[in-house]
Amino acid sequence: QVQLVESGGGLVQAGGSLRLSCTASGSIFSINSMAWYRQAPGKQRELVAVISSGGNTHYANSVAGRFTISRDNAKNSVYLQMNSLKPEDTGVYYCNAKVQVRPDDPSRGYDYWGQGTQVTVSS
Repeated sequence: QVQLVESGGGLVQAGGSLRLSCTASGSIFSINSMAWYRQAPGKQRELVAVISSGGNTHYANSVAGRFTISRDNAKNSVYLQMNSLKPEDTGVYYCNAKVQVRPDDPSRGYDYWGQGTQVTVSS
């Protein structure tokens, strides 16, 4: 079993900053990409940022230049530094990891999700 545990959400005023953390644990052979998604009330879950095992990153247009994703492979952890937060950034943020549990699993890995952490940005 693989568990992803997030932390770092909270309430912040517009223009403020938050840093989210997510650590994967359990039966892990390797982790491919790691990502952050978010879901606002009444909306579908959307990709915020993704980082490959080699450190290549991709951001949603709405957060590019304000958010930074990073990872620590030794700790099986991914982070999201969120600056210049806006009310429209409000939502539940979910960590995602594509994990190989066994060496013979597909190299892409299987999807695992954290439980989500609430981020609320007040205007």
